[in-house]
Amino acid sequence: MNNKSDFTVILLGSDFNAYGMARSLYEKYRKPVKAYAEKMLAPTRFTKIVDLTLIDGFSEDPKWIESMRKLKKEYANHKEPVILIGCGDGYAELISKHKDELNDVFVCPYVDYDLIKKLNSKENFYKLCEKYDLPYPKTKIITKADYESGEPIQQPFGYPVALKPTNSVEWLDIHFEGRKKAFIIKSEEEFKDIVKKIYVNGYTSDLILQDFIPGDDSNMRTLNAYVDKNHQVKMMCLGHPLLEDPSPSSIGNYVAILPEYNEQLYDMIKKFLEEINYVGYANFDMKYDTRDNTFKLFEINLRQGRSSFFVTLNGYNLADWTVRDYVFNSLEDKQTIYANKDKDSRYLWLGVGEGVFKKYAKENADKEFALQLIKKRQVGTTFWYERDRNPKRWLLNVWMKHIYAKNFKQYFSEK
Repeated sequence: MNNKSDFTVILLGSDFNAYGMARSLYEKYRKPVKAYAEKMLAPTRFTKIVDLTLIDGFSEDPKWIESMRKLKKEYANHKEPVILIGCGDGYAELISKHKDELNDVFVCPYVDYDLIKKLNSKENFYKLCEKYDLPYPKTKIITKADYESGEPIQQPFGYPVALKPTNSVEWLDIHFEGRKKAFIIKSEEEFKDIVKKIYVNGYTSDLILQDFIPGDDSNMRTLNAYVDKNHQVKMMCLGHPLLEDPSPSSIGNYVAILPEYNEQLYDMIKKFLEEINYVGYANFDMKYDTRDNTFKLFEINLRQGRSSFFVTLNGYNLADWTVRDYVFNSLEDKQTIYANKDKDSRYLWLGVGEGVFKKYAKENADKEFALQLIKKRQVGTTFWYERDRNPKRWLLNVWMKHIYAKNFKQYFSEK
């Protein structure tokens, strides 16, 4: 078996996802992790565990592949595996797109580009849901041609409705006042106004209009999975979000996750991933629909989610699965892990201060259980890591908690 030093992991990104993956690796192997990104974000500032290099224009081609060709030359003589892990939709898609050119030097644990384009498009993902009998919200597709025709766009659902872009990568470059990751629209007038703003400001792909599933944040679920190089699911970890970020630019980002066990959900997702010959990390977002007692899938992210450190926090080191798979080759005979079966050993993950969670999370049995975990100190965050603490990161932690508290005060509303 290889020595623990006989591999290199390169992270692409500088956000909470990147820091969480670096922290997971540092916790296991005690080595700083190399990362590349276009700009430095708060989670990877003032840290000793992430060796971050910034490259202008690195988030898209042609600069990205030009930079990766230079990195190929640097790592060409490395005998040990060099694993690329993208920590954002764009990076995951870029690795997949150029995988054939990169994989003679780098390990690229991603599906082929044709499949990633299908899965990255919510419209095409829902077609796969139809094919594989996965529940998803009732949906209508709106095209740019529909908007430009000048004819009224008919929507078959009652208000409120949900509206979101199909192309999450293109959406990153679209900016206008009131822009959100997803919209909850309450009137016909608002519907027309938002669709106009989206297309006038340069978005070209389709929009998804969906029947709004009633209920607050505590009806959401998030599931992280790792699928090995033989297309076998090796780990699934389900999370129960209890609170989401309400600010327009980050709406839908989870800020409190309680681990959960649901064998029926695990079986359904495992069957789907293996049937489509998936490989690498996957993250699913879904919501429980009380009208028919089903979990409706919203999307699949072809990467770890930004809040996915909750997986490591609960004992299933998220970043180490690629190392075990491609360095030590130790997953081949392992059974699939269905995480969180032992309720007593669960840890609450928080992305906000405990005070914000206590004030804004909906009062229910799950919140009560989370409060018990806080009392027992079975709680953790991504950012505040005991092996990476210093005065500057402490100040940054205080500042981020302050911003979250301010945003909740300004934007939070009961659903």
